[in-house]
Amino acid sequence: MANEQTDQTQDIQAQDIQADNVEHQSTTEQPEVNVEDLQAQITTLTENLKYEKAVAANAKYEAEKTKERLEREADTSKKFALEKIAKELLDTVDNLERAIAATGGEKTALSEGVELTLKSLITTLEKFGVVVVDTDHGFNADFHQAVGIAPDAKAGEVGTVLQKGYTLAGRLLRPAMVLVGQ
Repeated sequence: MANEQTDQTQDIQAQDIQADNVEHQSTTEQPEVNVEDLQAQITTLTENLKYEKAVAANAKYEAEKTKERLEREADTSKKFALEKIAKELLDTVDNLERAIAATGGEKTALSEGVELTLKSLITTLEKFGVVVVDTDHGFNADFHQAVGIAPDAKAGEVGTVLQKGYTLAGRLLRPAMVLVGQ
């Protein structure tokens, strides 16, 4: 067994010596250098460099466009993240307005408290971009929902507002339900 290990060690050493000799021979032999070959190689490398620069520029452009798109989407998401809760709060605004209308104009401590609560809620909604839809400048099908005809209103004008409409950052949250003149 000792003889086998010694033989293997000698074989490995012989292989290492042969590899060193081949390596030494390849480094000492220099191939002939042709000017045309070098110019062709330079041309090829130049073309490869131009191609890689174009690929890198395209990748940079795509990355910038993706970044811009993601920023736009994030801004939009931030603007409309409140949409669901704002819709739910509009029911509370409607109920407070009905409570004020039910008092018949009678000023009591309770009615004043309801008015102050309504005012506070509307101020908070406006702070976050929820705004009442304008009904004073005629009927607009994009923001108003006509549910009937108002006999005393002019054609194309809003006669009576049954339920206020609201927008969130310019986008319709709930249309105003109105009676329109014929």
